[in-house]
Amino acid sequence: MLNGLSSTEVAISVGHESYPCDPPYSPGICYPEYPHGSETVAGTANQAYEAVRETLRLLGLDATHYGQGEWNPFGGLIRPGHTVVLKPNFVREVRQTQAGHGDCTITHGSVIRAALDYAYIALRGQGRLIIADAPNSDANFDAIRRIAGLDEMQAFYRRRADFHVEIYDLRPAQARKVDGVICGHERLPGDPAGYVKVDLGQYSMFTEIEHLSHLLYGSEYDTREIRAHHRTGLHEYLLSRTIMDADCVINLPKLKTHKKTGITVCMKNLVGINGNKNWLPHHRLGTPSQGGDQFADNGRKHCLERETMACFRRVFPLLGPMRAILARPLKAAGQAVFGNTNTDTIRSGNWYGNDTTWRMVTDLNRIFMHFDGDGISVQGPGRRMLSLVDAIVAGEGNGPMDPTPRAMGMVVGGMNPVAVDLACARLMGFDHLRMPLLRRALVRDGLPALMMCDYEDIRCRSNALEFNRALHEFRQTLGVFRPSFGWLGHIEREEAQAVEDSERFAPLVADRGHRRIAGAD
Repeated sequence: MLNGLSSTEVAISVGHESYPCDPPYSPGICYPEYPHGSETVAGTANQAYEAVRETLRLLGLDATHYGQGEWNPFGGLIRPGHTVVLKPNFVREVRQTQAGHGDCTITHGSVIRAALDYAYIALRGQGRLIIADAPNSDANFDAIRRIAGLDEMQAFYRRRADFHVEIYDLRPAQARKVDGVICGHERLPGDPAGYVKVDLGQYSMFTEIEHLSHLLYGSEYDTREIRAHHRTGLHEYLLSRTIMDADCVINLPKLKTHKKTGITVCMKNLVGINGNKNWLPHHRLGTPSQGGDQFADNGRKHCLERETMACFRRVFPLLGPMRAILARPLKAAGQAVFGNTNTDTIRSGNWYGNDTTWRMVTDLNRIFMHFDGDGISVQGPGRRMLSLVDAIVAGEGNGPMDPTPRAMGMVVGGMNPVAVDLACARLMGFDHLRMPLLRRALVRDGLPALMMCDYEDIRCRSNALEFNRALHEFRQTLGVFRPSFGWLGHIEREEAQAVEDSERFAPLVADRGHRRIAGAD
């Protein structure tokens, strides 16, 4: 089995400018290994499929059979009879203040389809293929399915391969919101396999700040629930059993900036394996002087806002049907007094000083990597994983739910999610040492490690000369990404700020990645 914990290689496939338009997103070329017959090949180019295929080649997976019908790049991860879960980023079907999804919000269906085909090749028709995620609490999963073309993929596999691709919304409930204010919930079927409760205990990153557990805030107004699961000696998460029982997970994040962690790539994408988002600490209530990270400073206005919102959280759930009527005017009044968190006001831990979310993300990755399907700690990796990052169109600005499109033309892949995230941060022009999520992931302190190598060990393999080198030797970026406004000026690499003009990269994109390294085949 390929060991992701000690993997040092990251593949960067460059020069793929666009997504195909029509699901089920079959390739435009009948590659030798393509399992569905030449008659199903699309009539137009599919650069996303090409990008995934090239990324797997660059990783050296089943290198001896590349270019042949026997090529099986997932063969070292997946065996016939296995259960394989494809985990995309399906955070939300629309952005918060901008129209549509902009191709920069969720993982594009064409990237999912390519990964699906290679997983199917490895299964040889025996086993399970599952596409699953727990999107944002108010997301419309039917709309996400439609945007990603999942139904067309499912029908294609049923028709062409007599194989059932399973698709699951892992949430047990969907929040009803009016202007972002939770007014109720609708029960959902959730994970058909149920959920696994895992207590990390002393292995949790929250053990360092247990004296502040009474300030933790999850995703709902009722803070009693999250504090019941995070207190001295207890740090519990409720995880999808479908994910925890999988033999292999293909992690398919969308590359974006993030208002609470700086970036969201492979590690942050595992937030979608949980079954109850209100068990996930997102920030600590209050100002920094009060032990909180809800706000960026200790102003009197923030103290007033904290008290006002504490009253709101107590009273609003008691209003019953009136909540839907009062939500909009109450939200407007709050914004008039305290500012708009989507445009210019830092609250809810949406800034570089968030000391909570990165701990939660680290905990989830630690569980995924070191616990079995019953939530029991095991020696070595708990399950196999490979990550393929959709960065053909990435998202910058106020990600993850209100990003602005940023064309990159890339798919980035690797066995270790930390190594891939570090490479993506560098490509974005960000300094990993200025993000606690990445800085602490490199620390081996006696707790279950997320990575068994050092930053200097990470080697990138690319079809572009500029990126075919050790990660710490990178000298050129694509131009610095615009961070979420709460991180602006606190995440960028100093030398990267001098390379703001992304047109320096234009000749490389135009070349569509055909400048391969000698001997790379």
